[in-house]
Order: sequence, then structure tokens, then C-alpha cells
Amino acid sequence: MSPEDEARIGLRERKKHETRVALSQATIRLCVQRGWDNVTVEDIAVAANVSVRTFRNYFSGKAEAIAAGHLERMLRIADSLRAQPVGEPLWDSIARAVQAQFVPQGENGAESARDQRWTEGLRLMLAEPALQGEVVKASAAADEELAKAIAERTGTDVDRDVYPKLVAAVVGAGSATAVQHCLLADPPVPLGPVLREVFGRIAAGLPNP
Repeated sequence: MSPEDEARIGLRERKKHETRVALSQATIRLCVQRGWDNVTVEDIAVAANVSVRTFRNYFSGKAEAIAAGHLERMLRIADSLRAQPVGEPLWDSIARAVQAQFVPQGENGAESARDQRWTEGLRLMLAEPALQGEVVKASAAADEELAKAIAERTGTDVDRDVYPKLVAAVVGAGSATAVQHCLLADPPVPLGPVLREVFGRIAAGLPNP
């Protein structure tokens, strides 16, 4: 294969990835803003500036498109972990990678009325039964990829050693616990400090409070 062919394939794959991400983001945004039952595939296609057929080429429905957003974020965490300094303590690197993907830069801890509406919409969307199975599948795929990055970082074998799989599962559980805690908190609490607490406690070995 010539360099030109490789470049064309690389560009094509990048465009497919960008379309997949755009469709997932549009689905999440519309379902949070309007409610699960008030969003159609046609609405999502219009928001993403593609055809319904294109949406169907990537996802079977809204649930799969939303769950893909979760998988995409966890894959970015795996990539970020690979880029962290090798000599840094593992859990410091993991905490930084997770924080970067879950908390927007510049978060100041305050929550506006718009943020509260978004949180409420997100809470309702995540409670949809149709979404639960897809999230479980996405989480399993995310754990697998994250375990590979952890194995590379720690010099372990993802197929023979339990350690990278265990750490990946803990990262997924810790992130999910922090998000759920913030979604249910009354009054609302910002996600950044909760994530720092969660991964600080994990790094310390989860001692008794």
C-alpha cells in the first residue's frame, strides 16, 4: 500500500470517527434538553447535519449512540494514561486522566440555573431502562481498553494478570460512583471535588473514614 493510500484510509477513518462522535454528542444533548421520548432519530440526524441513513450506519438507536459517548470518554482516559510520565505513581496519573475527561477546564465549583437544568435532564436520561443494557456493554468495552493501557504502564500482561483488569474495573466504578453521587446530591455538588475525593481514597487503599 502506498503512502498516499495509507493517508486516504487514515483520513477516512478519522472522518468516520468524527461523525460517530458528533452523532453521539447530538443524541445526548437533545435527550437531555427535550427528554428521551421527545427525540427522534430524524431530530438527531438534522442536529448532526447527516441523513437518517448515516445515523443507522453507526448506531441501532438512541441508546447505543448515548452509550458510545461513555465509551469514547473512557478511551480518551486510556490514551491520556499512556501519555502520562512513566515514573509518576499510577493512581496520580489515573486521577489526572479521569479529571481531565470528566471535568471541564475552569470549573469553579458553582452551579448555574442552566447547569441545574442540565443535571436534571441528565439524571432523567440515565434512568431510562432502554439505556441500561447499552451502558453495560459500553462499560465492558471501556474496561477492556483501559486494562490494556494499564498493562502497558505497569509491565503486566492483560491476558494472564488480574491486576490491569482489576484496576480498570476500579477506575470505571469510581468514576460512575462520583457521577451518580453528584447527580443525586441535594443541594447539588460539583463533580471535580468528588472525583478528587474518590480517587484519593482509592489511592490510599480505601481506609475507614
